[in-house]
This record gives sequence, C-alpha cells and structure tokens, in this order.
Amino acid sequence: MAKRDFYEILGVPRDADEDALKKAYRKLAMKFHPDRNEGDKAAEEHFKEAKQAYETLTDPQKRATYDRFGHAGVDPSAGGMGGGAAGGFGDFGSIFEEIFGGAGSRQRSSGQQVYRGSDLSYSLSLSLEEAALGVNKSLRIPSWDNCDTCGGSGAKPGTKPKACPTCKGSGATTQRMGPFAMQHTCSTCGGTGKIIPEPCTTCHGLGRVQRQKTLEVQIPAGIDTGMRIRSSGNGEPGVNGGPSGDLYVEIQIKPHSIFERDGDDLHCKIPVSMTAAALGSRIEVPTLSGPAEIDLPEGTQSGKTLRLRGKGIKGIHAGHPGDLYCHIQVETPVKLSEEQRRMLEQLDESFKRGGDRHSPGGKTWGDKVRDFFK
Repeated sequence: MAKRDFYEILGVPRDADEDALKKAYRKLAMKFHPDRNEGDKAAEEHFKEAKQAYETLTDPQKRATYDRFGHAGVDPSAGGMGGGAAGGFGDFGSIFEEIFGGAGSRQRSSGQQVYRGSDLSYSLSLSLEEAALGVNKSLRIPSWDNCDTCGGSGAKPGTKPKACPTCKGSGATTQRMGPFAMQHTCSTCGGTGKIIPEPCTTCHGLGRVQRQKTLEVQIPAGIDTGMRIRSSGNGEPGVNGGPSGDLYVEIQIKPHSIFERDGDDLHCKIPVSMTAAALGSRIEVPTLSGPAEIDLPEGTQSGKTLRLRGKGIKGIHAGHPGDLYCHIQVETPVKLSEEQRRMLEQLDESFKRGGDRHSPGGKTWGDKVRDFFK
C-alpha cells in the first residue's frame, strides 16, 4: 500500500516551519496516543504514522531528502537515509518529553513524593452585630504534632523504620510501556518510602498525634453569610515535608430578634398605636448604633415603609453603609374598657358621618366590590 505524504499526515503546508510541525504533531499525538486508545490498532497506526512524519520533517537533512525523493529517500527498506521509525515507537520517549514537558509526578531529591496537606473547613456563627462591626474570634481547631513517644519516626522506641521493599524507598513505583514510563504512588508505603515493622503504640505508626490548638482569626466588619476567610497554612500538615493546607472559616450569621439583613441594608418592623398613626408623631426606632427618631406622618397606614439612610451595614467592599428600612405596623387596640369601647363607638359614628374622606382605601375598595358583582 502506498504511503501517505508526510505533510498530508500532519495537515501542514510544505513550507511549514518547525513550530507549525510541532503544533500539528502534538495535536495528533494527543488524539492517537496508545495510552488514550488502549487496544485500538487503527489509532496505533495513526500514531506511528504521525511520529514518522514528524521525525522526518523536523530533521533538516531528512526533510531535504524527502522533499527531493519522497518516501524512497527516507525509507530504510529502500536503502535511503531514514531509519528507526517504521517498525515501532523507536526513541519517541525523548520526543514525547520535549513536546509534552515530561511525565510522572515530581519528587524530592531524596526520591520520596511530596504531598500538600488537605484544607480544613470551619463553620463560624456570628451575631449580626459582630458581623457588622467586626470582631476577633478564638477558634479551637485540630492540629497535628510530632509524637513525643517516638520522636516523630512512627516506630516503637528502640526500633527504626525500614526502606519500603516495593519502591526501594522512593515512594513511587514505575510502570513501563515500551519507551514510556508512568509513576504511581507506592501502594505498600503510601508514598512515604518506608515501612514500620513495629509501630509506635502511641501514634500507631503515624509519627504524629492529633491535638487541639487555639487560633486567633480577625473577622472584618461587614462580612456576610456565605463568605469565607482563609487562614493560610493552618490546614492539615503535608506529607514528606510538603506544605500544609489552609483553613477556610465559613461565616454564618445568626438570626436577629429585631433586624433582617438584605445585603448591606437592614429591615425591621415598627409597631405603632392607632392614634399615633392617625395623628402623626415622632417615634423612636432601633439601629445597630443605638436608638434614633423618625417622624411618623399624619394618617400613616399599616405597611408604610420609612427609610433611614446610612443606618444599615457597611459591607466589606462597599463605599458607604446601606440603609435601614422601618416597616410600620399599625396595632389595633385590644382588651378595651367599657369607657374606651363607648369612645371608639362614638368615634366610629363620627367617621361614618364624614364619609369616604376618613378612609383612604374605602372608596377604591367599594368600587372594586361593586364591579365584581355586576
């Protein structure tokens, strides 16, 4: 069967430079690599074909020969200048490393694999006042310290750890597939590179014990539910000298007896008497910074909202505080005395004589009812 043109295989023009060849080959290698297409013979052939094309066209001497004589000039079976590419993967290991940046996990110079410690999460409940004004909190979190019994070795006093017989102390095992090598964490030692024949009875071979430590965390003013504070390096310690993880403090704001928070704004319900709402008055309302006074207009209806600018919360990223919204609730008198009942009855008769002008919603409501029954 006639071989396909190398430029056609890579999908590049005949004047393609080395960068274009490398880019095209990388795309094909990622698509047809045997590790990604296990058992797929067609993909394997495409991979070999692309490899041969790339090796030939990136060698100036071979490329010049191929451009002049075609496959006959580089095919070893035809006595040309090529070689090593048609029968297998050849020395592709070095090419693969050049293009893809190498394979396998990073290790320390000692051979043992290094692992970063896991992150920890801590849920912290704050009052609304603490969240609005900021506060310092002392947290009790788990911590790991070297075992005093074994001095951190994990071995029973008087004994020593031994190099893992599986990975020979490297912490990793290597699996080879032709010229390729893939490293895996050693399943025998878990990547530590050592085994402990006689574990310490205190730490059970871990070399460390869990304790509690106190951590001071500064909570910024204006923080809200769902926000997180990161405390760098206060997570679980790393393995084999790896860096510690981080601690994430997740904020939850506890319900407040008076206020409801909506972003940087606050809302509260203000009960007022029927007479205060009817006559108008100056009433006192609560704020996070202390009591404040607002004017209640004459004839205020239940459900009316009055706003106090700047009496909300100044968020972490806000330039100015939010507002406080006071929702008026007009209260109906209860447990009336006989005298109070008579006075209200007289007042009601007076309202009726005045017609709709004493009831701002009465006329509209009456019209709606009449329209409904038409």
